[in-house]
Amino acid sequence: MKILKLTNKRLELEVEGEDHSLLNLLTKTMLKMEHVKYAAYRIDHPLTGKPVVIIETDEKTKPTEALKDALREIKELSKEFMEKFESALGSTSG
Repeated sequence: MKILKLTNKRLELEVEGEDHSLLNLLTKTMLKMEHVKYAAYRIDHPLTGKPVVIIETDEKTKPTEALKDALREIKELSKEFMEKFESALGSTSG
């Protein structure tokens, strides 16, 4: 991971080794947040490009804090999903 740009309102973060799966979930989660004005990612080349996440916020939240909040939300959603899945497994016979 490498920070390419960081200001009070913008973060550009190179995320080597990730693909659309995590980055799409991350940006969609961030776009639901009140103080996030823009969240997206780009992969310049599908074979050799390193993904870059771009986050812009208003003055009330720093982009680094918005990213941390989104990651915590994803972690909580994953935990809830796992609990529901395990419950569903427990209620099946066989």
